[in-house]
Amino acid sequence: MPLSDLRLLRERRAKMISTWHRFWRLDSGERLAVVDAAFWLCATWIAMRVLGFRRWKNALSGFVPTLPAASIPSNISPSNAGDLLSQARATARSHSVAARHLLIRTNCLEQSTALWFVLRRRGIAAKIRFGARKQAERLEAHAWVECMNVALDEDQGVHVHFRPFEGAAVMESLPD
Repeated sequence: MPLSDLRLLRERRAKMISTWHRFWRLDSGERLAVVDAAFWLCATWIAMRVLGFRRWKNALSGFVPTLPAASIPSNISPSNAGDLLSQARATARSHSVAARHLLIRTNCLEQSTALWFVLRRRGIAAKIRFGARKQAERLEAHAWVECMNVALDEDQGVHVHFRPFEGAAVMESLPD
């Protein structure tokens, strides 16, 4: 085996060990959130290939109660709204971490669908948003999750480069 291949294997091994050390340094609640996110990301990756988006979304909708609209509810205090948004952001971070370290590569629609479901299961209203842009004669699409009109799973603000669809393209957290 060439020396460069051995060096690459050592680097990968060191990176994997470092990742596991960081994972075990998380508190038990954070570890559980990452494992939960990884499960739903994998389940969504498989289900999207077998069932498609619409049927998978409808199946997930049957597992959780109906929630109010995804904007700030009128009966919630500003401090509680901030707590809900903080919980939603923490959940989104767990999903982002899990997605980066899975053996499979999930796309934005799969990541958004899994995050949307987990938030809804935790009683946090959210919606999946879709947007598009034209880039070098190609039409590109993107999906992201919003809670209280804040994009959650957007580490580098990718969604700002996409024009959001309105109306039927917004997947509210209400069942069809």
